[in-house]
Amino acid sequence: MNKIIILNIKFRFGDVEDVIHPVILNDDENMVLIDCGYTGFLPAVEQAMEENNLSCGDLTHVLITHHDHDHVGSLSELKQKYPQIQVIASKKETPYISGQFKSLRLEQAEAMQPNLPEEQKEFGLAFCNILKNVQSIPVDIEVQNGDFFNWCGGCTIIETPGHTPGHISVYVQQKEIMVAGDAAVLENGELVIANPLFTLDINEAEASLQKIMTYGAKEIICYHGGIFIP
Repeated sequence: MNKIIILNIKFRFGDVEDVIHPVILNDDENMVLIDCGYTGFLPAVEQAMEENNLSCGDLTHVLITHHDHDHVGSLSELKQKYPQIQVIASKKETPYISGQFKSLRLEQAEAMQPNLPEEQKEFGLAFCNILKNVQSIPVDIEVQNGDFFNWCGGCTIIETPGHTPGHISVYVQQKEIMVAGDAAVLENGELVIANPLFTLDINEAEASLQKIMTYGAKEIICYHGGIFIP
């Protein structure tokens, strides 16, 4: 049994409706969740899994592609409720997830705050507070480019920096599927880099997007946008 399940977690922030796509890699020995949503999203993750006849109680690992709050926000809640889960992240992202270093996204938001138009300052401050409220959590397994796991017949960790310095993607070899995190997003049917405003190195992000395309994957799963078929 080698299955890849895409979760569709719909939500609303104010007047804005959105959806994120965490991914489950499920085989006879492992159940791996890739990214876990915003702070407070554990019930939504649990519900999405139940809708797919899955349970968080069966998770063996959660892999975090990078430390942005929409990917790591509910990690602390998840680990507290399901302590058997091992947390996996890249060596470059680990210090931010574990709280050793200040979130790069928070640093960016705080640096932008004084220069925001007056009408945007309240929103900017609220965003900073959201980032500050993300709870740190130790990382159990640190990975780097080329590391291999036997999940679903074989998965390779791919370093895809740019959006953040330690962003990683996962290539599921047997299925020829790339789980791209935020290294690629699907917008109007096109595969592009994530919002340049929140991309810390545009040139690296563009190079990572091209790197993803070189794998010739049959499907690329984007956290924002869903499935892209080249």
